[in-house]
Amino acid sequence: MDRVNVENISNLAESIIDQAKKMKATAAEVAAHTDSGFSVNVRKNNVETVEKSKTKSVEVTVYFGNHSGTASTSDLRPEAISTMLEKACHIARFTEEDPYSGLAEKDLMAYNYPDLDLYHPWQIKIDEAIELAKNCEARGLAYDKHITNSEGAAVDTISGISVYANSHGFCGTTSSTKHSISCSFIAERNKEMQRDYYYTIARDPNDLENHDIVAITGAKRTLDRLGAKKIASQKSPVIFSAEIASDLISNFVGAIYGSNLYRKSSFLLDHLQEQVFAKHISIEENPHIPKALGSSPFDAEGVKLSPSNLVTDGILQRYVLDSYSARKLNTKTTGNSGGIHNLIVKTSSLDLNGLLKKMGSGLLITEFMGGGVNIVTGDYSRGIFGYWVENGDIQHPVTGITIAGNLKDILLNIKEISNDIDYRNSIVTGSILLDEITIAGS
Repeated sequence: MDRVNVENISNLAESIIDQAKKMKATAAEVAAHTDSGFSVNVRKNNVETVEKSKTKSVEVTVYFGNHSGTASTSDLRPEAISTMLEKACHIARFTEEDPYSGLAEKDLMAYNYPDLDLYHPWQIKIDEAIELAKNCEARGLAYDKHITNSEGAAVDTISGISVYANSHGFCGTTSSTKHSISCSFIAERNKEMQRDYYYTIARDPNDLENHDIVAITGAKRTLDRLGAKKIASQKSPVIFSAEIASDLISNFVGAIYGSNLYRKSSFLLDHLQEQVFAKHISIEENPHIPKALGSSPFDAEGVKLSPSNLVTDGILQRYVLDSYSARKLNTKTTGNSGGIHNLIVKTSSLDLNGLLKKMGSGLLITEFMGGGVNIVTGDYSRGIFGYWVENGDIQHPVTGITIAGNLKDILLNIKEISNDIDYRNSIVTGSILLDEITIAGS
């Protein structure tokens, strides 16, 4: 990103802090963001949409003791910034005192932070992106005669600058990019129709999978869904494929998230240092992996980040907290304001085929289709699409069924995690084998 743009936005954020101090605020923080990019979508060799985006925003929070006010604007002219500050100060006069509010502690600030190599602009023009999307779609449509239609192919690219500054004298900047290629197809045989998709996403365009691979993978996944059947209601082992296994870990993260804990709305309330996973499961958070989608040099409050264990040998080591929820819980922030940063789930030496063999007979789940998760009770019910497996071999696709259980039991009964890791997420895991779950079928 242009160094001048970064400096301009940083200078703007710091000047807003200075203005807030002159308005007698006891503390202040500013989050500023600007990005630009475009997205092209084609379908059946026709351009459906071309969207160019360019956004900018600034948000300020001012504190007068334990009173706070927040305001934002997308207009960066000096008069608009002054109006925003006045609004924030006005709001603060009418808010209730909140003893838990305020900046994260000064000694936690990331005054020195690493460059994580997150900025890799894609020098692709719109007409080139359209051609790439058309080629991707055409490759998938030509893969097999049963691929009869397309839901389109897309190419997206975006570059952005984020700045966070506060009255502790901290000002941090992050320049980042994100690019993707995706496609979706429809297959038809014997009057049955199925759809599926595939995508690749990366910080660096050189790390994207080739569009031919994206197309062929999307087409093959669509074909594999033909011939779907229902199965009988039963209790059975299941595998969550790597692509959706991150969703299960995300449910766990929701249960140890600060706001759910201080509201006492989590099935994992008061479970610190207790067994929450099977004993062989460990999960690390590593915010500083170069180029990774979940990487960040500091959290949304400027807090210094470092690798740490969330779960070790099945034991919950810490919660996921920002400074507000930490104060509510009488502890310290874990640097998770704004979310998690690269959760790495420890895997075994087995690949997916090895995991299928270990399961023997059961269900390989590849898509969730509705249903819900109750974080308060842990009750878990999801409609699914997947594949029935016998003796370690896939037999046929399965649809029209629901799985149900309780997250507390599900997490404790994880039998194995394979090494077919899906890196397209801030939660990085392989496929997850569960000992048993209830299947509601025909």
